Amino acid sequence: MLKEKKILIIGGGISGIWAAKLLEQVGLVPLLYDGNKALEEEKIRARLGEGSRTKILLGDLPEEVQKETDLVVLSPGVPVDLPLVKDMRAAGKVIWGEVELAYHFAKGRIAAITGTNGKTTTTSLVGEIFRDYFKDVYVVGNIGNAYTKEALSMTEDSVTAAEISSFQLETIENFHPQVSAILNITPDHLNRHHTMECYIKTKERIALNQGQKDTCVLNYDDEITRKFGEQTRASVLYFSRKHILDQGVYLKGDAVIYSDGSTRRKICETGELKLLGTHNYENVMAAAAIAIAMGVPLEQIRRTVIRFRAVEHRIEFVEEINGVAYYNDSKGTNTDAAIKAVEAMTRPTVLIGGGYDKEVEFDKWVETFEGRVRWLVLLGATAEKIAAAARKHGFTNILFAEDLKEAVTLCAEKARPGDAVLLSPACASWGMFDNYEQRGRMFKEYVRELSCVLR
Repeated sequence: MLKEKKILIIGGGISGIWAAKLLEQVGLVPLLYDGNKALEEEKIRARLGEGSRTKILLGDLPEEVQKETDLVVLSPGVPVDLPLVKDMRAAGKVIWGEVELAYHFAKGRIAAITGTNGKTTTTSLVGEIFRDYFKDVYVVGNIGNAYTKEALSMTEDSVTAAEISSFQLETIENFHPQVSAILNITPDHLNRHHTMECYIKTKERIALNQGQKDTCVLNYDDEITRKFGEQTRASVLYFSRKHILDQGVYLKGDAVIYSDGSTRRKICETGELKLLGTHNYENVMAAAAIAIAMGVPLEQIRRTVIRFRAVEHRIEFVEEINGVAYYNDSKGTNTDAAIKAVEAMTRPTVLIGGGYDKEVEFDKWVETFEGRVRWLVLLGATAEKIAAAARKHGFTNILFAEDLKEAVTLCAEKARPGDAVLLSPACASWGMFDNYEQRGRMFKEYVRELSCVLR
């Protein structure tokens, strides 16, 4: 299908690089384009690798290139409502994303996971369950391992766990997972999707091509996903922390239970888990439901979930210094995730927040501070906005930092033995850091520097 096509990749980041590499491996020569004139072609060429034949274009895209293009591959960071993209779609060009491109070449079965929060932890846990049971397993997508990087290595026997973001779901066409999952849907990325309705519809696209023989795993406690369960063509398997289900995975007291409609079997006790916070019980239940739908025995699921530890940057314990525990929740890039992190703390907390403004409100996050958060240290573009929300709700123990290193220092000054210091910003990292991973790594580095000074 693609052999005679002229292919334009938009976006010179990791996604674009691996899309280009995949296309080269199948004998095609794409054009990699990025509108950022400040990028250096030599650096992009180095990332493509020696011998790469991919053409590179930076800055303005000539009109003749637009006309000659047959297929556009968008990187997730490129908005679909960008004028250039809208013009090319209007001209009849096929618009794919990196996920759709990878799926065109990939083989085997796939479990695809989306949701506002919990995607990375759940996908990582699903990947571990798969690795412990299946022979040929891949974990790809928004989790940091490009789908396009692994697609050509997959066989009919491969089993893949894929974390799929809303940005990636905007550009799917034929992508068809055997199992899909929507963990939850709360306000996020409204600067990109503009309305909550659009954001919801985009998330629901993960089940776009599923039928009755496929399974869609949904959160029964989330009104939006529960309602979607009544609309999707896929067979639905619910999980719930708050309700006992006739069929599905649910929490009863401290026990995680699976009911197939006739028999109820315990998977594990919450006390056996190494994950912190009730939200992680939901992640475990979702992962168990996905694995069940993919044919993994309950005994194997149990063995994996009770030894699984938190992923990096998600309420990750860093170190205890002079009786103060430091936690890295840099993955808490929205208010719902940050709420869960605050609620997971079992100590009085000194909290670091703030970052890039995704045009969301912070009131619900601030409302969780009472009885939990002693001090709030703010930085980034949203600092004043968060401070205003905190004061509105009567919280006034607020400090401002110029950067993350100063924030860590201020936290150390305010924290008392028995407290926790928590980085859970409720905001994206853009503007101050390349991504949440870099922010989390820097936080851990500053904490360890602090450890050398204070001990």
